[in-house]
Amino acid sequence: MESIAVPTETMAPEGTTNAYLVESALVDPAGRTDALDRAVAQRDVDHVLVTHVHPDHVGGVAHYADVCDATVWARAGRERRFVDATGVEPDRTFRGGTRVGPLTAVDTPGHAPDHVAFEYGEALLTGDLVVAEGSVVVAGRRTDGEGAAHPATGEGDVRSYLVSLRRLHARDPATLHPGHGPVIDDPRAQIRRLIDHRLAREERVADAVRSGARTLADVTDAAYDKDVSSVRSLAEATVAAHLEKLDAESAVAWDGRRAEPRS
Repeated sequence: MESIAVPTETMAPEGTTNAYLVESALVDPAGRTDALDRAVAQRDVDHVLVTHVHPDHVGGVAHYADVCDATVWARAGRERRFVDATGVEPDRTFRGGTRVGPLTAVDTPGHAPDHVAFEYGEALLTGDLVVAEGSVVVAGRRTDGEGAAHPATGEGDVRSYLVSLRRLHARDPATLHPGHGPVIDDPRAQIRRLIDHRLAREERVADAVRSGARTLADVTDAAYDKDVSSVRSLAEATVAAHLEKLDAESAVAWDGRRAEPRS
C-alpha cells in the first residue's frame, strides 16, 4: 500500500488528503499531482473509487480514471451524488461487503451519508472516519434567524457516526489509514478517544439546553469552553448535529431554530 499526500482545500490541519494505491486500486485521488502521476504510472490501476464524495477527496477521479482506463466505482444508491461531485458516470457500484479488486467495502456513514471504509487484510482505509489527532467534522443543519437553510448546511449524522466507530472498534484492525494525517497504529485507542469526545460534547450540549440555552448560537456558546470565533460556522454545525441526535432520541426538542428540554 502506498500513500500520496495531495494538497487540497480541506479543513484538515495538514492541508492535504491522502490518496492510496493498493495493488490495482486507486482510492481517494483528491487531485492531480506529479507525485501521484508517478505513482500511478508505476502500477496497473484497474479500479478508481472513493471513501465519500466531499470535494477534498474526488478532484482527480476524472483524470486518473481516464489515463488508467480504469473501472470507476460508486456507492450503490448514491450514483447521482457521485456524478454531481466528480463529473464521471460510474461503471459499477458497490455496497458494504462488495469486493473491489484487493479491497472490501465497509459501510461507515456519519461524516457523510455515502461514507465507506475499505478493508485490506488487517488494515482499513478509513477516509474521514478516524484521525490520529483532533476530531472529525460531523456537521448538522444550520439555519439563519428566519429558519431558512444556511449556506453551511451540513449532512453529518452523529448517531450514524458513533455506530460506524463502534463497528470499526469491534473489527479490531491492525492499522488505520485515514484520509488526512498519519497512519494510526493504535486503532482501538484512537476510536475510543473519538467516541468519548463525541459523548462529552453531547453532554455539554444537553446541559446547555437544560440550563436555558435555546438558540443554536446560545447553545454553542455554552457548549464550548474556548473561543470558537475563528471557526464559528463549524462549531455551530457541530452543535446542530448533536441537537439533531438528541432530538431523535427524545432527549431535547429541536426544530432547527429553537431547543427545549424534554421532561
